[in-house]
Amino acid sequence: VASKTNDSAGDGTTTAIILAREIIKLGLMAVASGANPASLKRGMDKAVTELVKSLRKKCRPIKGRDDIR
Repeated sequence: VASKTNDSAGDGTTTAIILAREIIKLGLMAVASGANPASLKRGMDKAVTELVKSLRKKCRPIKGRDDIR
């Protein structure tokens, strides 16, 4: 089952790499345009905190196969 899921949906590594690359690219562009790097970091930290809160509200426990479908 895990192998089939990975074949059809992937494990997220490519998505993570693409997102990281864009965050770095846009962050460097912002700093080159005069943005404060420390302020950018604080903003990213706040965004991560809010994202995790939102995901935790939407998650639900999985008790068996029927919950996955």
